[in-house]
Amino acid sequence: MTESERVPAERKRRRPTSSGVVLSADLIVDAACELIDSQGAQAFTVRKLGAALGADPSAVYRYFRNTEDLLLALADRLIGESMAGFGSSGDWGADLRELGLRAYRSALRHPQVAAFSTVRVTGRPHEQRAVDTGVGLLLGAGFDEATAVRHYHALVDTALGHAALDAGVLRLAPAQRAADEQAWQDRYGSLPADEYPSLHRVREHLPLMAASAVERALDLLVAAMRQEAAERGVTERAAADRVAAEGAEPAE
Repeated sequence: MTESERVPAERKRRRPTSSGVVLSADLIVDAACELIDSQGAQAFTVRKLGAALGADPSAVYRYFRNTEDLLLALADRLIGESMAGFGSSGDWGADLRELGLRAYRSALRHPQVAAFSTVRVTGRPHEQRAVDTGVGLLLGAGFDEATAVRHYHALVDTALGHAALDAGVLRLAPAQRAADEQAWQDRYGSLPADEYPSLHRVREHLPLMAASAVERALDLLVAAMRQEAAERGVTERAAADRVAAEGAEPAE
């Protein structure tokens, strides 16, 4: 069910706003996204949204039952953006990695929205499609139903967890981000070897700590899933061979 179907048709605004724009669910979500991107989720109000649309705030409720309904629609929009153009490559592991990166990148395009959207369950079509796609890839790889769900959960939480973390970094003032990045080189890179032997040994690589770890985390996770799938396949083939051998007629 789309957002426009969630509210009775007679409640939808058909007249142009004072700015000459005819409202729609998509237009309202677009405006809410722009408003939150620029001012942050904590500052978001339907009154401000109405002003941005050039409409009475109550007009929003012709399309959304309440603010919660609108914010979940916005969260689902980000998932829809992440899935746009996705197609299977035939390699389930690569496809899972791509799904994770798409979710991460969509959230990072809207870090203020990601601050709340990454922890919500929208229950809407874009999210449903994303979950069905990810779980389907894992089922196709040979995992049983429960394992497929658990692995998809691990994948999406890894991607969105990094998105929430990196969105927090993006919300820092530029001077704060620069200071944190420089600290890995200046403060950690100059620690004495006798007190911090491991940090001293890797001091040239410590600036890597300032970058996002999402791709490395997804690589490790998918590699572990591939290994498990391979081991599962060997075990299942061995079991099938044993069954076949036990059922064979004894040699004359």
